[in-house]
Amino acid sequence: MEILLSNSSDKPIYEQITSQIKAMIMNGTLKSGDSLPSMRKLAKELHVSVITAQRAYEDLQRDGFIDTVAGKGTFVAAQNKDFIREENLRSIEKLLQKAVRLGKENDISLQQITDLLQIFYEEE
Repeated sequence: MEILLSNSSDKPIYEQITSQIKAMIMNGTLKSGDSLPSMRKLAKELHVSVITAQRAYEDLQRDGFIDTVAGKGTFVAAQNKDFIREENLRSIEKLLQKAVRLGKENDISLQQITDLLQIFYEEE
């Protein structure tokens, strides 16, 4: 499992860890039941504090991406399609909000944005 951290990012380190692990689960790189490193091992590998790794794992567990079994370890949780779809919809909403903000800042009409979206959607 490769996680790249950036000190120049505006996102805190724990969020960078969380978002990269979520992405690996969502794209199938990490599958249901796969074992994750312990918090201590993850912290050591990434050269971060155990508290940072703990915060990332707590967020992942709260969001239903991982399960921790006492004495056994941390594993990728079983995912259902509705959950993954909902998570992807949230990502799409954030990207569209950013596009709308940029459009308004640059006097781009809703119709122009809609036309672009339709072109991109039909190209895929």
